[in-house]
Amino acid sequence: MPLFPPPGPQGDPDPAPPAGKGPASSGPGGPEEALAPLAQRLRPRTLDEYAGQKHLLGEGKLLRLLYESGRVASLILWGPPGTGKTSLARLLVRKASAAYVEFSAVLSGIKDVREVVTAARNSRKLAGRATVLFVDEIHRFNKAQQDAFLPHVESGLVTLIGATTENPSFEIIPALISRARVLVLEPLSREDLDGIVDLALSDRERGLGGLGLSLEPRARDFLIGSSGGDARSLLNALELAATLAAGAAGGAITEGIVAEAVQKKAWRYDKGGEEHYNLISALHKSLRDSDPDGALYWLSRMLEGGEDPVYLLRRMIRFASEDVGEADPESLTLGAAALESYRLLGSPEGDLALAQLAVHLACAPKSNSVYAAFGAARKDARELGHLPVPLHIRNAPTRLMKELGYGKGYLYAHGFASGETDQEHLPEELRGREYYSPTSRGREKGLAARLGEKRRRMAAARAAEAKEKARVTEGGAPAGPKSAPAGQGSKPPGPGGAEDPSAGNGQASAKGPAAAGPEGTGPGDHGAALSRPDGAGGLTDAREDLFPEDPPDDFPFGPEPEGGPEEG
Repeated sequence: MPLFPPPGPQGDPDPAPPAGKGPASSGPGGPEEALAPLAQRLRPRTLDEYAGQKHLLGEGKLLRLLYESGRVASLILWGPPGTGKTSLARLLVRKASAAYVEFSAVLSGIKDVREVVTAARNSRKLAGRATVLFVDEIHRFNKAQQDAFLPHVESGLVTLIGATTENPSFEIIPALISRARVLVLEPLSREDLDGIVDLALSDRERGLGGLGLSLEPRARDFLIGSSGGDARSLLNALELAATLAAGAAGGAITEGIVAEAVQKKAWRYDKGGEEHYNLISALHKSLRDSDPDGALYWLSRMLEGGEDPVYLLRRMIRFASEDVGEADPESLTLGAAALESYRLLGSPEGDLALAQLAVHLACAPKSNSVYAAFGAARKDARELGHLPVPLHIRNAPTRLMKELGYGKGYLYAHGFASGETDQEHLPEELRGREYYSPTSRGREKGLAARLGEKRRRMAAARAAEAKEKARVTEGGAPAGPKSAPAGQGSKPPGPGGAEDPSAGNGQASAKGPAAAGPEGTGPGDHGAALSRPDGAGGLTDAREDLFPEDPPDDFPFGPEPEGGPEEG
Protein backbone atom coordinates (compact mmCIF):
# COMPACT_ATOMS: atom_id res chain seq x y z
CA MET A 1 0.00 0.00 0.00
CA PRO A 2 1.78 3.15 -1.15
CA LEU A 3 1.80 6.16 1.05
CA PHE A 4 0.24 9.13 -0.75
CA PRO A 5 2.30 12.30 -0.92
CA PRO A 6 1.17 15.03 1.43
CA PRO A 7 -1.57 17.35 0.30
CA GLY A 8 -0.51 20.71 -1.02
CA PRO A 9 0.12 23.73 1.17
CA GLN A 10 -2.75 25.10 3.23
CA GLY A 11 -5.19 26.84 0.96
CA ASP A 12 -4.08 24.78 -2.09
CA PRO A 13 -7.29 24.12 -4.04
CA ASP A 14 -6.08 20.78 -5.40
CA PRO A 15 -8.35 17.95 -4.29
CA ALA A 16 -7.10 15.29 -1.94
CA PRO A 17 -5.79 12.12 -3.61
CA PRO A 18 -8.43 9.65 -4.74
CA ALA A 19 -9.33 6.47 -2.92
CA GLY A 20 -7.68 3.18 -3.74
CA LYS A 21 -4.16 2.21 -4.77
CA GLY A 22 -3.99 4.03 -8.07
CA PRO A 23 -1.99 7.17 -8.83
CA ALA A 24 -3.05 10.58 -7.72
CA SER A 25 -5.22 12.65 -10.02
CA SER A 26 -3.71 15.23 -12.29
CA GLY A 27 -5.65 18.07 -10.65
CA PRO A 28 -8.71 20.03 -11.62
CA GLY A 29 -9.38 20.01 -15.32
CA GLY A 30 -6.85 17.24 -15.92
CA PRO A 31 -7.65 14.26 -18.16
CA GLU A 32 -8.36 11.96 -15.22
CA GLU A 33 -10.55 14.54 -13.48
CA ALA A 34 -12.54 15.14 -16.65
CA LEU A 35 -13.42 11.45 -16.79
CA ALA A 36 -14.44 11.26 -13.13
CA PRO A 37 -18.13 11.30 -12.21
CA LEU A 38 -19.68 14.65 -11.35
CA ALA A 39 -19.91 13.67 -7.69
CA GLN A 40 -16.15 13.06 -7.61
CA ARG A 41 -15.28 16.27 -9.47
CA LEU A 42 -17.39 18.39 -7.12
CA ARG A 43 -15.84 17.16 -3.89
CA PRO A 44 -15.31 20.25 -1.67
CA ARG A 45 -11.84 21.77 -1.78
CA THR A 46 -12.28 23.88 1.36
CA LEU A 47 -14.47 23.72 4.42
CA ASP A 48 -16.48 26.65 3.07
CA GLU A 49 -17.55 24.48 0.11
CA TYR A 50 -18.58 21.61 2.37
CA ALA A 51 -22.37 21.18 2.64
CA GLY A 52 -24.19 20.05 5.76
CA GLN A 53 -23.16 18.74 9.20
CA LYS A 54 -23.48 22.12 10.90
CA HIS A 55 -23.74 20.30 14.25
CA LEU A 56 -20.11 19.22 13.77
CA LEU A 57 -18.68 22.09 11.74
CA GLY A 58 -20.49 25.13 13.14
CA GLU A 59 -18.68 27.82 15.06
CA GLY A 60 -17.15 26.36 18.21
CA LYS A 61 -17.97 22.74 17.23
CA LEU A 62 -15.47 19.88 17.47
CA LEU A 63 -14.49 19.43 13.81
CA ARG A 64 -14.35 23.16 13.18
CA LEU A 65 -11.92 23.54 16.09
CA LEU A 66 -9.81 20.60 14.87
CA TYR A 67 -9.72 22.02 11.35
CA GLU A 68 -8.73 25.49 12.49
CA SER A 69 -6.02 24.13 14.78
CA GLY A 70 -4.52 22.02 11.99
CA ARG A 71 -4.74 18.85 14.07
CA VAL A 72 -6.41 15.51 13.44
CA ALA A 73 -7.76 13.02 15.99
CA SER A 74 -8.81 9.40 15.55
CA LEU A 75 -12.46 9.44 14.50
CA ILE A 76 -15.25 7.10 13.45
CA LEU A 77 -17.57 8.92 11.03
CA TRP A 78 -20.98 7.23 11.09
CA GLY A 79 -23.68 8.31 8.66
CA PRO A 80 -25.78 7.38 5.61
CA PRO A 81 -24.20 7.21 2.14
CA GLY A 82 -23.51 10.50 0.42
CA THR A 83 -23.26 12.65 3.55
CA GLY A 84 -19.60 13.66 3.09
CA LYS A 85 -17.58 11.27 5.24
CA THR A 86 -14.69 10.86 2.78
CA SER A 87 -14.66 14.54 1.83
CA LEU A 88 -14.57 15.53 5.48
CA ALA A 89 -11.59 13.28 6.19
CA ARG A 90 -9.68 14.69 3.24
CA LEU A 91 -10.31 18.28 4.29
CA LEU A 92 -9.11 17.62 7.84
CA VAL A 93 -5.91 15.95 6.62
CA ARG A 94 -5.16 18.66 4.07
CA LYS A 95 -5.35 21.34 6.75
CA ALA A 96 -3.10 19.30 9.05
CA SER A 97 -0.49 18.69 6.31
CA ALA A 98 -0.15 15.08 7.42
CA ALA A 99 0.77 12.09 5.29
CA TYR A 100 -2.47 10.51 4.09
CA VAL A 101 -3.33 6.90 3.27
CA GLU A 102 -6.77 5.96 2.04
CA PHE A 103 -8.21 2.58 1.27
CA SER A 104 -11.45 0.64 1.34
CA ALA A 105 -12.02 -2.20 3.77
CA VAL A 106 -13.78 -4.04 0.95
CA LEU A 107 -10.54 -4.37 -1.05
CA SER A 108 -7.84 -4.37 1.64
CA GLY A 109 -6.68 -6.60 4.48
CA ILE A 110 -4.13 -6.97 7.29
CA LYS A 111 -1.24 -7.08 4.78
CA ASP A 112 -2.17 -3.58 3.61
CA VAL A 113 -2.42 -2.36 7.21
CA ARG A 114 1.11 -3.63 7.90
CA GLU A 115 2.43 -1.77 4.85
CA VAL A 116 0.82 1.42 6.09
CA VAL A 117 2.37 0.97 9.53
CA THR A 118 5.82 0.44 8.04
CA ALA A 119 5.48 3.54 5.85
CA ALA A 120 4.20 5.54 8.82
CA ARG A 121 7.29 4.61 10.86
CA ASN A 122 9.54 5.74 8.02
CA SER A 123 7.61 8.98 7.59
CA ARG A 124 7.88 9.78 11.27
CA LYS A 125 11.58 8.84 11.44
CA LEU A 126 12.74 10.53 8.24
CA ALA A 127 10.39 13.51 7.89
CA GLY A 128 8.88 13.88 11.36
CA ARG A 129 5.41 13.77 9.86
CA ALA A 130 2.28 12.16 11.23
CA THR A 131 0.27 9.68 9.19
CA VAL A 132 -3.53 9.63 8.87
CA LEU A 133 -5.15 6.41 7.68
CA PHE A 134 -8.66 6.71 6.26
CA VAL A 135 -10.56 3.41 6.04
CA ASP A 136 -13.81 3.53 4.11
CA GLU A 137 -16.47 0.94 5.06
CA ILE A 138 -14.44 0.08 8.17
CA HIS A 139 -17.28 -2.12 9.42
CA ARG A 140 -16.32 -4.61 6.67
CA PHE A 141 -13.15 -5.46 8.61
CA ASN A 142 -13.58 -8.44 10.93
CA LYS A 143 -12.50 -8.44 14.58
CA ALA A 144 -8.97 -9.69 13.87
CA GLN A 145 -8.43 -7.05 11.19
CA GLN A 146 -9.70 -4.29 13.46
CA ASP A 147 -7.45 -5.57 16.27
CA ALA A 148 -4.46 -4.94 14.00
CA PHE A 149 -5.01 -1.17 14.31
CA LEU A 150 -5.07 -1.06 18.11
CA PRO A 151 -1.37 -0.82 19.11
CA HIS A 152 -0.60 1.72 16.39
CA VAL A 153 -3.57 3.96 17.16
CA GLU A 154 -2.75 3.63 20.87
CA SER A 155 0.87 4.70 20.34
CA GLY A 156 -0.11 7.56 18.03
CA LEU A 157 1.90 6.16 15.14
CA VAL A 158 -1.25 6.19 13.03
CA THR A 159 -4.27 8.46 13.34
CA LEU A 160 -7.27 6.45 12.21
CA ILE A 161 -10.37 7.90 10.54
CA GLY A 162 -12.96 5.25 9.79
CA ALA A 163 -16.14 5.76 7.78
CA THR A 164 -19.16 3.52 8.21
CA THR A 165 -22.83 3.40 7.33
CA GLU A 166 -23.48 0.83 10.07
CA ASN A 167 -23.96 1.33 13.80
CA PRO A 168 -20.45 1.30 15.33
CA SER A 169 -21.85 -0.21 18.54
CA PHE A 170 -22.47 -3.44 16.64
CA GLU A 171 -19.82 -3.37 13.93
CA ILE A 172 -16.70 -1.83 15.51
CA ILE A 173 -14.87 -3.54 18.37
CA PRO A 174 -15.17 -1.73 21.73
CA ALA A 175 -11.40 -1.37 22.10
CA LEU A 176 -11.22 0.59 18.85
CA ILE A 177 -14.23 2.74 19.71
CA SER A 178 -12.60 3.65 23.02
CA ARG A 179 -9.58 4.98 21.11
CA ALA A 180 -11.59 7.08 18.65
CA ARG A 181 -14.39 9.62 18.88
CA VAL A 182 -17.62 8.49 17.16
CA LEU A 183 -19.28 11.33 15.21
CA VAL A 184 -22.74 11.00 13.65
CA LEU A 185 -23.31 12.56 10.22
CA GLU A 186 -26.89 13.38 9.23
CA PRO A 187 -28.62 13.21 5.82
CA LEU A 188 -28.26 16.49 3.99
CA SER A 189 -31.13 18.96 4.27
CA ARG A 190 -33.02 20.42 1.34
CA GLU A 191 -31.10 23.65 1.78
CA ASP A 192 -27.78 21.77 1.58
CA LEU A 193 -28.86 19.87 -1.54
CA ASP A 194 -30.15 23.05 -3.18
CA GLY A 195 -26.71 24.57 -2.80
CA ILE A 196 -25.04 21.50 -4.31
CA VAL A 197 -27.38 21.62 -7.33
CA ASP A 198 -26.64 25.32 -7.83
CA LEU A 199 -22.89 24.65 -7.69
CA ALA A 200 -23.14 21.78 -10.17
CA LEU A 201 -25.11 23.84 -12.69
CA SER A 202 -22.93 26.96 -12.42
CA ASP A 203 -19.37 25.62 -12.05
CA ARG A 204 -17.80 25.72 -15.53
CA GLU A 205 -14.53 24.12 -14.45
CA ARG A 206 -15.72 21.06 -12.55
CA GLY A 207 -19.48 21.01 -13.04
CA LEU A 208 -22.08 21.43 -15.78
CA GLY A 209 -21.80 25.20 -16.12
CA GLY A 210 -20.39 25.00 -19.65
CA LEU A 211 -23.40 23.12 -21.02
CA GLY A 212 -25.89 25.98 -20.75
CA LEU A 213 -28.53 23.86 -19.03
CA SER A 214 -31.44 25.01 -16.92
CA LEU A 215 -33.38 23.04 -14.31
CA GLU A 216 -37.13 23.55 -14.05
CA PRO A 217 -38.44 24.19 -10.48
CA ARG A 218 -40.58 21.03 -10.39
CA ALA A 219 -37.67 19.01 -11.73
CA ARG A 220 -35.46 20.42 -8.98
CA ASP A 221 -38.01 19.51 -6.30
CA PHE A 222 -38.32 15.98 -7.64
CA LEU A 223 -34.56 15.57 -7.97
CA ILE A 224 -33.93 16.69 -4.39
CA GLY A 225 -36.88 14.74 -2.98
CA SER A 226 -35.77 11.50 -4.61
CA SER A 227 -32.19 11.80 -3.33
CA GLY A 228 -33.04 10.96 0.29
CA GLY A 229 -30.41 13.39 1.60
CA ASP A 230 -27.65 11.63 -0.38
CA ALA A 231 -25.46 14.13 -2.27
CA ARG A 232 -23.79 11.43 -4.37
CA SER A 233 -27.15 10.06 -5.52
CA LEU A 234 -28.31 13.60 -6.28
CA LEU A 235 -25.29 14.44 -8.44
CA ASN A 236 -25.32 11.11 -10.27
CA ALA A 237 -28.98 11.64 -11.18
CA LEU A 238 -28.33 15.25 -12.20
CA GLU A 239 -25.42 14.24 -14.40
CA LEU A 240 -27.51 11.61 -16.17
CA ALA A 241 -30.41 14.04 -16.57
CA ALA A 242 -27.99 16.58 -18.08
CA THR A 243 -26.86 13.97 -20.61
CA LEU A 244 -30.48 13.26 -21.56
CA ALA A 245 -31.28 16.97 -21.84
CA ALA A 246 -28.19 17.90 -23.84
CA GLY A 247 -29.98 17.42 -27.16
CA ALA A 248 -33.30 18.90 -26.03
CA ALA A 249 -34.46 22.27 -27.31
CA GLY A 250 -33.32 25.02 -24.99
CA GLY A 251 -31.34 22.62 -22.82
CA ALA A 252 -34.04 22.50 -20.15
CA ILE A 253 -33.98 19.65 -17.63
CA THR A 254 -37.66 18.87 -17.06
CA GLU A 255 -39.41 16.81 -14.42
CA GLY A 256 -39.94 14.03 -16.94
CA ILE A 257 -36.23 13.91 -17.76
CA VAL A 258 -35.33 13.72 -14.05
CA ALA A 259 -37.91 10.96 -13.54
CA GLU A 260 -36.34 9.03 -16.40
CA ALA A 261 -32.87 9.59 -14.97
CA VAL A 262 -33.74 8.31 -11.50
CA GLN A 263 -36.13 5.64 -12.87
CA LYS A 264 -38.86 6.69 -10.49
CA LYS A 265 -42.30 8.10 -11.21
CA ALA A 266 -42.61 11.82 -10.65
CA TRP A 267 -45.33 12.17 -8.04
CA ARG A 268 -47.39 15.34 -8.10
CA TYR A 269 -46.27 16.52 -4.69
CA ASP A 270 -44.88 19.81 -3.50
CA LYS A 271 -43.92 19.79 0.16
CA GLY A 272 -44.39 23.53 0.41
CA GLY A 273 -47.49 24.01 -1.72
CA GLU A 274 -51.16 23.21 -2.03
CA GLU A 275 -50.72 19.53 -2.82
CA HIS A 276 -48.86 19.02 0.44
CA TYR A 277 -51.80 20.37 2.42
CA ASN A 278 -54.30 18.43 0.29
CA LEU A 279 -52.55 15.16 1.04
CA ILE A 280 -52.01 15.72 4.76
CA SER A 281 -55.67 16.73 5.00
CA ALA A 282 -56.69 13.52 3.24
CA LEU A 283 -54.56 11.47 5.65
CA HIS A 284 -55.94 13.26 8.71
CA LYS A 285 -59.56 12.88 7.62
CA SER A 286 -59.07 9.20 6.76
CA LEU A 287 -57.78 8.60 10.27
CA ARG A 288 -60.61 10.60 11.87
CA ASP A 289 -63.23 8.72 9.84
CA SER A 290 -61.77 5.34 10.93
CA ASP A 291 -60.71 4.33 7.40
CA PRO A 292 -57.40 2.40 7.60
CA ASP A 293 -57.34 1.81 3.83
CA GLY A 294 -57.53 5.51 2.98
CA ALA A 295 -55.00 6.30 5.70
CA LEU A 296 -52.48 3.81 4.31
CA TYR A 297 -52.89 5.10 0.75
CA TRP A 298 -52.43 8.79 1.59
CA LEU A 299 -49.54 7.95 3.93
CA SER A 300 -47.88 6.06 1.07
CA ARG A 301 -48.47 8.91 -1.36
CA MET A 302 -46.67 11.32 0.90
CA LEU A 303 -43.78 8.98 1.57
CA GLU A 304 -43.34 8.26 -2.15
CA GLY A 305 -43.42 11.99 -2.80
CA GLY A 306 -40.42 12.49 -0.52
CA GLU A 307 -42.17 13.75 2.62
CA ASP A 308 -40.11 13.59 5.80
CA PRO A 309 -41.35 10.56 7.79
CA VAL A 310 -40.70 12.41 11.07
CA TYR A 311 -43.14 15.12 9.97
CA LEU A 312 -45.81 12.46 9.34
CA LEU A 313 -45.14 10.85 12.72
CA ARG A 314 -45.48 14.21 14.46
CA ARG A 315 -48.83 14.79 12.79
CA MET A 316 -50.10 11.35 13.80
CA ILE A 317 -48.93 11.80 17.40
CA ARG A 318 -50.86 15.05 17.51
CA PHE A 319 -53.86 13.18 16.08
CA ALA A 320 -53.59 10.65 18.92
CA SER A 321 -54.23 13.46 21.42
CA GLU A 322 -56.66 15.55 19.40
CA ASP A 323 -58.93 12.96 17.79
CA VAL A 324 -58.48 9.80 19.90
CA GLY A 325 -57.72 11.16 23.34
CA GLU A 326 -58.96 9.27 26.39
CA ALA A 327 -61.10 6.94 24.27
CA ASP A 328 -57.85 5.04 23.66
CA PRO A 329 -54.96 6.64 25.58
CA GLU A 330 -52.64 3.84 24.43
CA SER A 331 -52.56 5.54 21.00
CA LEU A 332 -50.35 8.35 22.30
CA THR A 333 -47.88 5.84 23.73
CA LEU A 334 -47.83 3.92 20.44
CA GLY A 335 -47.17 7.17 18.57
CA ALA A 336 -44.11 7.94 20.69
CA ALA A 337 -42.91 4.35 20.23
CA ALA A 338 -43.33 4.60 16.45
CA LEU A 339 -41.25 7.79 16.39
CA GLU A 340 -38.48 6.16 18.41
CA SER A 341 -38.61 3.05 16.19
CA TYR A 342 -38.21 5.14 13.06
CA ARG A 343 -35.31 7.08 14.54
CA LEU A 344 -33.62 3.78 15.39
CA LEU A 345 -34.23 2.03 12.06
CA GLY A 346 -34.55 4.81 9.51
CA SER A 347 -36.00 4.21 6.03
CA PRO A 348 -37.10 1.87 4.60
CA GLU A 349 -37.24 -0.48 7.62
CA GLY A 350 -38.70 2.14 9.94
CA ASP A 351 -41.48 3.10 7.49
CA LEU A 352 -43.49 0.11 8.69
CA ALA A 353 -43.84 1.76 12.10
CA LEU A 354 -45.68 4.63 10.39
CA ALA A 355 -48.05 2.20 8.69
CA GLN A 356 -48.75 0.38 11.97
CA LEU A 357 -49.47 3.64 13.77
CA ALA A 358 -51.78 4.82 10.97
CA VAL A 359 -53.82 1.59 11.08
CA HIS A 360 -54.03 1.71 14.89
CA LEU A 361 -55.23 5.31 14.92
CA ALA A 362 -57.77 4.68 12.18
CA CYS A 363 -59.23 1.69 14.04
CA ALA A 364 -59.14 3.24 17.52
CA PRO A 365 -62.30 4.67 19.15
CA LYS A 366 -62.40 8.44 18.65
CA SER A 367 -62.92 11.35 21.03
CA ASN A 368 -61.96 15.00 20.82
CA SER A 369 -63.21 15.69 24.35
CA VAL A 370 -59.78 16.47 25.78
CA TYR A 371 -59.02 18.75 22.82
CA ALA A 372 -62.29 20.65 23.25
CA ALA A 373 -61.96 20.82 27.04
CA PHE A 374 -58.42 22.15 26.86
CA GLY A 375 -59.46 24.81 24.34
CA ALA A 376 -62.31 25.99 26.58
CA ALA A 377 -60.08 26.06 29.69
CA ARG A 378 -57.37 28.01 27.84
CA LYS A 379 -60.01 30.50 26.63
CA ASP A 380 -61.20 31.12 30.21
CA ALA A 381 -57.62 31.41 31.45
CA ARG A 382 -56.87 34.07 28.81
CA GLU A 383 -60.09 36.04 29.09
CA LEU A 384 -60.93 35.95 32.81
CA GLY A 385 -57.59 37.09 34.15
CA HIS A 386 -55.97 36.02 37.40
CA LEU A 387 -58.82 34.50 39.36
CA PRO A 388 -57.74 33.74 42.93
CA VAL A 389 -57.00 30.19 44.07
CA PRO A 390 -59.61 29.03 46.62
CA LEU A 391 -58.22 29.26 50.15
CA HIS A 392 -58.70 25.60 51.05
CA ILE A 393 -56.41 24.35 48.24
CA ARG A 394 -53.65 26.90 48.78
CA ASN A 395 -50.32 25.85 50.22
CA ALA A 396 -49.78 26.93 53.84
CA PRO A 397 -46.12 26.52 54.80
CA THR A 398 -46.09 29.35 57.39
CA ARG A 399 -48.07 30.23 60.55
CA LEU A 400 -49.25 33.49 58.96
CA MET A 401 -50.68 31.71 55.96
CA LYS A 402 -52.52 29.29 58.22
CA GLU A 403 -53.92 32.18 60.25
CA LEU A 404 -55.15 33.74 57.00
CA GLY A 405 -57.06 30.56 56.24
CA TYR A 406 -54.72 29.04 53.67
CA GLY A 407 -55.39 25.29 53.46
CA LYS A 408 -58.22 25.41 56.01
CA GLY A 409 -60.84 22.79 55.31
CA TYR A 410 -58.76 20.96 52.72
CA LEU A 411 -59.68 17.28 52.54
CA TYR A 412 -56.90 14.81 51.88
CA ALA A 413 -58.34 12.36 49.33
CA HIS A 414 -56.45 9.33 50.62
CA GLY A 415 -58.09 9.82 53.99
CA PHE A 416 -61.34 8.50 52.50
CA ALA A 417 -62.33 4.99 51.50
CA SER A 418 -62.87 5.89 47.82
CA GLY A 419 -59.62 7.84 47.53
CA GLU A 420 -61.48 10.98 46.39
CA THR A 421 -63.49 13.90 47.76
CA ASP A 422 -66.10 16.23 46.30
CA GLN A 423 -64.53 19.49 47.41
CA GLU A 424 -64.38 22.40 44.95
CA HIS A 425 -61.20 23.21 43.04
CA LEU A 426 -62.21 25.94 40.59
CA PRO A 427 -62.21 29.65 41.47
CA GLU A 428 -65.49 30.96 42.93
CA GLU A 429 -66.36 32.67 39.62
CA LEU A 430 -66.10 29.37 37.73
CA ARG A 431 -67.68 27.07 40.28
CA GLY A 432 -69.76 24.47 38.47
CA ARG A 433 -68.02 24.99 35.13
CA GLU A 434 -67.54 21.69 33.26
CA TYR A 435 -64.82 21.57 30.63
CA TYR A 436 -64.33 17.86 30.06
CA SER A 437 -67.30 15.96 28.66
CA PRO A 438 -66.30 12.36 27.99
CA THR A 439 -68.00 10.43 25.23
CA SER A 440 -69.54 6.97 25.48
CA ARG A 441 -66.79 5.48 23.30
CA GLY A 442 -63.86 3.36 24.35
CA ARG A 443 -62.33 3.98 27.74
CA GLU A 444 -64.30 7.23 28.10
CA LYS A 445 -67.53 5.28 28.60
CA GLY A 446 -66.41 4.27 32.09
CA LEU A 447 -65.03 7.73 32.78
CA ALA A 448 -68.35 9.32 31.80
CA ALA A 449 -70.31 7.20 34.29
CA ARG A 450 -67.90 7.83 37.16
CA LEU A 451 -67.52 11.53 36.46
CA GLY A 452 -71.26 12.01 35.99
CA GLU A 453 -71.99 10.56 39.42
CA LYS A 454 -69.40 12.82 41.03
CA ARG A 455 -70.73 15.91 39.27
CA ARG A 456 -74.32 15.14 40.36
CA ARG A 457 -73.22 14.95 43.98
CA MET A 458 -71.31 18.23 43.70
CA ALA A 459 -74.24 19.95 41.96
CA ALA A 460 -76.59 18.86 44.75
CA ALA A 461 -74.17 20.18 47.37
CA ARG A 462 -73.91 23.53 45.57
CA ALA A 463 -77.69 23.79 45.37
CA ALA A 464 -78.00 23.12 49.11
CA GLU A 465 -75.30 25.69 49.84
CA ALA A 466 -77.04 28.30 47.67
CA LYS A 467 -80.36 27.62 49.40
CA GLU A 468 -78.76 28.08 52.80
CA LYS A 469 -77.13 31.35 51.73
CA ALA A 470 -80.49 32.63 50.48
CA ARG A 471 -82.13 31.77 53.83
CA VAL A 472 -79.44 33.70 55.72
CA THR A 473 -79.69 36.66 53.35
CA GLU A 474 -83.47 36.88 53.97
CA GLY A 475 -82.83 37.18 57.68
CA GLY A 476 -83.64 33.66 58.76
CA ALA A 477 -81.48 31.77 61.17
CA PRO A 478 -79.42 28.94 59.73
CA ALA A 479 -81.19 25.60 60.04
CA GLY A 480 -78.09 23.92 61.38
CA PRO A 481 -74.44 23.46 60.71
CA LYS A 482 -73.43 24.90 57.36
CA SER A 483 -73.83 22.39 54.57
CA ALA A 484 -70.77 21.49 52.58
CA PRO A 485 -70.17 19.43 49.46
CA ALA A 486 -70.48 15.70 49.85
CA GLY A 487 -67.14 14.32 50.88
CA GLN A 488 -66.36 17.48 52.84
CA GLY A 489 -69.26 17.67 55.27
CA SER A 490 -69.96 19.95 58.19
CA LYS A 491 -67.30 19.61 60.78
CA PRO A 492 -68.26 19.07 64.43
CA PRO A 493 -65.29 18.95 66.76
CA GLY A 494 -63.32 15.74 66.59
CA PRO A 495 -60.77 14.35 69.01
CA GLY A 496 -58.76 17.08 70.71
CA GLY A 497 -61.20 19.75 69.53
CA ALA A 498 -60.38 19.22 65.85
CA GLU A 499 -63.07 19.07 63.22
CA ASP A 500 -64.08 15.74 61.75
CA PRO A 501 -64.24 15.91 57.94
CA SER A 502 -66.19 12.69 57.67
CA ALA A 503 -69.33 13.95 59.40
CA GLY A 504 -72.39 15.63 57.92
CA ASN A 505 -74.19 15.76 54.60
CA GLY A 506 -74.73 12.03 54.47
CA GLN A 507 -70.98 11.42 54.56
CA ALA A 508 -70.70 8.35 56.71
CA SER A 509 -67.95 8.18 59.30
CA ALA A 510 -66.76 4.68 60.01
CA LYS A 511 -67.71 5.18 63.67
CA GLY A 512 -70.52 7.72 63.42
CA PRO A 513 -74.26 7.08 63.50
CA ALA A 514 -74.66 8.29 59.91
CA ALA A 515 -73.02 5.12 58.61
CA ALA A 516 -75.60 3.12 56.68
CA GLY A 517 -74.69 -0.55 56.56
CA PRO A 518 -71.37 -2.28 57.13
CA GLU A 519 -68.18 -0.30 56.50
CA GLY A 520 -70.15 2.94 56.20
CA THR A 521 -71.83 1.95 52.95
CA GLY A 522 -74.61 4.08 51.60
CA PRO A 523 -75.05 7.18 49.48
CA GLY A 524 -72.12 8.97 51.07
CA ASP A 525 -69.57 6.17 51.38
CA HIS A 526 -67.53 7.55 48.44
CA GLY A 527 -65.95 9.86 50.99
CA ALA A 528 -66.16 7.75 54.14
CA ALA A 529 -63.13 8.41 56.33
CA LEU A 530 -60.91 5.49 57.27
CA SER A 531 -61.01 4.56 60.97
CA ARG A 532 -58.10 4.02 63.30
CA PRO A 533 -57.77 1.32 65.99
CA ASP A 534 -58.07 3.93 68.74
CA GLY A 535 -61.66 4.62 67.66
CA ALA A 536 -60.99 8.14 66.44
CA GLY A 537 -62.53 9.37 63.22
CA GLY A 538 -60.85 10.05 59.88
CA LEU A 539 -58.02 12.41 59.07
CA THR A 540 -58.75 15.45 61.24
CA ASP A 541 -57.95 19.11 60.83
CA ALA A 542 -55.32 18.59 63.52
CA ARG A 543 -53.53 16.20 61.21
CA GLU A 544 -54.19 18.48 58.26
CA ASP A 545 -52.38 21.29 60.09
CA LEU A 546 -49.41 19.00 60.64
CA PHE A 547 -49.51 17.58 57.13
CA PRO A 548 -51.26 20.12 54.87
CA GLU A 549 -50.40 18.35 51.61
CA ASP A 550 -48.80 14.96 52.26
CA PRO A 551 -49.98 12.19 54.61
CA PRO A 552 -47.87 11.19 57.62
CA ASP A 553 -45.67 8.15 57.09
CA ASP A 554 -47.69 6.07 59.56
CA PHE A 555 -51.13 7.19 58.27
CA PRO A 556 -53.82 6.05 58.97
CA PHE A 557 -52.83 3.93 61.97
CA GLY A 558 -50.26 6.05 63.81
CA PRO A 559 -51.01 7.47 67.26
CA GLU A 560 -52.39 11.00 67.61
CA PRO A 561 -49.64 13.42 68.71
CA GLU A 562 -49.87 14.11 72.44
CA GLY A 563 -51.54 17.37 73.35
CA GLY A 564 -53.11 17.85 69.93
CA PRO A 565 -51.48 19.73 67.06
CA GLU A 566 -48.31 21.67 67.59
CA GLU A 567 -48.64 25.40 67.69
CA GLY A 568 -46.34 27.19 65.28
